[in-house]
Amino acid sequence: MKSNRFKFLILLGGLITLIFVLSSCMSVPSVTSYSVSGQVTYNGIGLGGVTISFSDGLPSVTTNSNGSWSQSGLTGSVTVTPSLSGYTFSPSSITVTGSSSNVNFVALPINMIYVANWLDNTVSVINGYTNTVVQTIPVGIDPVGVGVNPTTGMIYVANEISSTISVINGYTNTVVQTIPVGINPFGVGVNPTTNMIYVANETSNTISVINGYTNTVVQTIPVGNYPTGVGVNPMTDMIYVANSLDNTVSVIYGYTNTVAQTIPVGNDPLGVGINPIMNMIYVTNFGDNTVSIINGYKNTVVQTVSVGNGPSGVGVNPTTNMIYIANVESNTVSAIISGNIGSMVATIIPVGINPGGVGVNPTTGMIYVANETSNTISVINGDTNTVVQTIPVGNDPRGVGVLY
Repeated sequence: MKSNRFKFLILLGGLITLIFVLSSCMSVPSVTSYSVSGQVTYNGIGLGGVTISFSDGLPSVTTNSNGSWSQSGLTGSVTVTPSLSGYTFSPSSITVTGSSSNVNFVALPINMIYVANWLDNTVSVINGYTNTVVQTIPVGIDPVGVGVNPTTGMIYVANEISSTISVINGYTNTVVQTIPVGINPFGVGVNPTTNMIYVANETSNTISVINGYTNTVVQTIPVGNYPTGVGVNPMTDMIYVANSLDNTVSVIYGYTNTVAQTIPVGNDPLGVGINPIMNMIYVTNFGDNTVSIINGYKNTVVQTVSVGNGPSGVGVNPTTNMIYIANVESNTVSAIISGNIGSMVATIIPVGINPGGVGVNPTTGMIYVANETSNTISVINGDTNTVVQTIPVGNDPRGVGVLY
């Protein structure tokens, strides 16, 4: 009897040992978690209220008033993404695999309007959501033309008397570089696909080509007499330049930066606007109160439309295919409906005194018109084609660019 009990105890002990060994082998290895933190800044200042999300399912966190945030309990590879209405971020996300205190982001507003104030030597920065001036940036002498690269967030301002381009970083709204160009630069066109910038030098009768990666002039292209407006079609990489005293438009082939064609238009062409989707080009003829419509596939004028007196700036909304012409001597904006079957002036919109520059935000459908003598910006709602707000800016506003 004692022998059987002894055997039983031995078997029981062995079974317990086996269970212990098996449970040890089957146990889930421990996972090491880690913590990350960082800051979101705008204009060099911490930005509060930004939502920080994590790809591994952890709850999101929100930046404090200093733009700082932190999260613990991350495991493995996790993508961290910031978000806040009205802003985009650089970088758009960051993937982390371990502890870090430098997961930082820079916020860039996606609806900002830049207005060149000719007599103030400044650029007014307007928040498109509030339609208020949020900053004023000193630039060169007599700023006139404004070009924007929405991909890089860089703004290029032509200083007519300084014969320079002021490069504004939209992340910080500060001038980061000044580039010498030809004599009396006026219009600025930007190709966001190639990051090349084209500047019309009125007195030099040339186009300065700036490489946006290095912010240096890489080529100078002779064009017609007294070039003013510049438009770029990023889909075809074709650049259209209005030669005011020649009554022509020079067509530049962006791949080679050479003039491929010269198109006769109306009298005293000034502004150039482009619908890249339709591949249609709109040129304002200041001297005969018309707009020449060029088919970009054929590079010929297919229609001429009468507008108000002294048409100058052009803004195009490629989403709605509406074209907005500032008539500097009529104090109006002509809204043109354009299509395959022709074009017509749909609405005449009263604005301020001597409207010149026009900027369009295709995302919001809002149009911004610089009234030179009123020192204001007229904000037009593209759905109703009515002025919904008037914004005071600097002295003698000219060019308008929209960062969206």
